[in-house]
Amino acid sequence: MATAGAPRRFCRCACFCSENLYVARYGLHLRFRGEQQLRRDYGPILRSRGCVSTKDFQDLLAELEQEVERRRRLGQESAARKALIASSYHPARPEVYNSLQDAALAPEFLAVAQYSTSPGADLKGLLQRLETVSEEKRIYRVPVFTAPFCQALLEELDHFERSDMPKGRPNTMNNYGVLLHELGLDEPLVTLLRERFLQPLMALLYPDCGGGQLDSHRAFVVKYAPGQDRELGCHYDNAELTINVALGKAFTGGALYFGSFFQAPAALTEPLEVEHVVGQGVLHRGGQLHGARPLGSGERWNLVVWLRASAVRNRLCPMCCREPDLVDDEGFGDGFTREEPATVDVCALT
Repeated sequence: MATAGAPRRFCRCACFCSENLYVARYGLHLRFRGEQQLRRDYGPILRSRGCVSTKDFQDLLAELEQEVERRRRLGQESAARKALIASSYHPARPEVYNSLQDAALAPEFLAVAQYSTSPGADLKGLLQRLETVSEEKRIYRVPVFTAPFCQALLEELDHFERSDMPKGRPNTMNNYGVLLHELGLDEPLVTLLRERFLQPLMALLYPDCGGGQLDSHRAFVVKYAPGQDRELGCHYDNAELTINVALGKAFTGGALYFGSFFQAPAALTEPLEVEHVVGQGVLHRGGQLHGARPLGSGERWNLVVWLRASAVRNRLCPMCCREPDLVDDEGFGDGFTREEPATVDVCALT
């Protein structure tokens, strides 16, 4: 654990402004350090995907430069949005901002959490209380929230979306949704969910991925609807572990699909498909390649929590696969810390 004293300062890796820039129309994540590098590294694949004219390339170049600038300003602008929302926004369902209560959680989830903290708890016993979606890929599912809580949270999110408050983009691939820390739901909802319930569960499921050392997160709700985002391209998460909870509403299609661990998207064959079940959460490693099939009809809202362990990522950034080049950031940043807390060796726990 970290020593007592001043709050720990979280950081991001400098690669955030140059790596994994997503271009939806070409279905590619790109590294970008300038025009010459872009032509050299991606010229052939870009041409094969339709970037063929001078105008196509110049449009792409302008888009990437704009995205880099957006990322550089992201922390400061997010903090400003959060402050404005806190001072001016009037919730429709203020009760969802109260500290997370057991009544909001599915009985199965409470039972799993209780078992995970009990003396003698082990992986074999835990797996008897979860649905194993894929033993090979280490993907699991468990009910998380009750139907009334999902409904209340959706009503609040709908209300916020219709308001004139500024809204941050959940991530580089999802254009519609809500950043929970900006809305003020990080502390009362997600931090308690991580610390009290998810950490003991993840410690048994994923000890080799820092499951018992989770010390930060990034939480957001994504929305899929006609005329907005309808699907999600193949990617892996900037996280050690991920939980993805379907909140609703009525929808068809949009199944999650999974490849291998840190597999190149181009090599994806015969992926595993997982249908969403409202209230249930899918647990997986952040490096598990995944995406979402096109929405058939209706609206689909999901709560996604990227769970991070600085003890793991301080050694190797999962996005650039190098020792992180740390840059100070707001809030939890990207989960890196300047001084790694004293920990046990995660490899020794496997």
